[in-house]
Amino acid sequence: MARAIVLDTETTGLDPRTGHRLLELGCVELEDFIPTGRTFHRYIHPDRAIDPDAERVHGISLAFLADKPRFHEDVVVVEFLDFIGDAELVAHNAAFDRGFVNAELERVGRAILHESRWVDTLQIAKRKFPGMYNSLDALCKRFKISLADRDKHGALLDARLLAEVYLELQGGRERGLELTQAVVARAAEAALTQAAYGLRARPLASRVTEEEREAHEAFVTKVLKDKAVWLKVSY
Repeated sequence: MARAIVLDTETTGLDPRTGHRLLELGCVELEDFIPTGRTFHRYIHPDRAIDPDAERVHGISLAFLADKPRFHEDVVVVEFLDFIGDAELVAHNAAFDRGFVNAELERVGRAILHESRWVDTLQIAKRKFPGMYNSLDALCKRFKISLADRDKHGALLDARLLAEVYLELQGGRERGLELTQAVVARAAEAALTQAAYGLRARPLASRVTEEEREAHEAFVTKVLKDKAVWLKVSY
């Protein structure tokens, strides 16, 4: 299956070349364009002031960040790099997020994330909707994706919204249904292969977490609706 990471950042300002820093990093894992339920999210102390215009957008203050880790700490940089692995990175206006992430990586002596790894949903949207307004908000409204929880920008929330937008840009809910059916078919084939060797005397315990189960149920209810295979078979 194709793994990708949808990524979003919040920052102290607009340009890392003038010393602006990351202060929030949010990632959502996808398999074949579908969220798996796994996420990475950190607030980061930037060790500098936050521009008032930036703070008005995301609502994050230095006071709030007072006890948050710095980027160089393992809980941020090591866990972030472990989470993304070698996956494709998806971002809206990717040059912005890439510039800030790479500036932080360079600052701590880590290899940058090369441009070839990044997918820019803004460029995809511009090709798909030429001449139209293609901000994340505009695309959510165009695709009827709820913005009810979005009072201000937030890296993890925006990454979740972008994951939905990315699915739509790749063909939408029908594409999601097609991919889901392919996953079910592969699972059925694997089950038949295993059946030739007989059932386990002691079945393995489920490795699905409660968070993953809730994410799956939300996807079925919101995206697949009455087309979901899970509603037609017992499990």
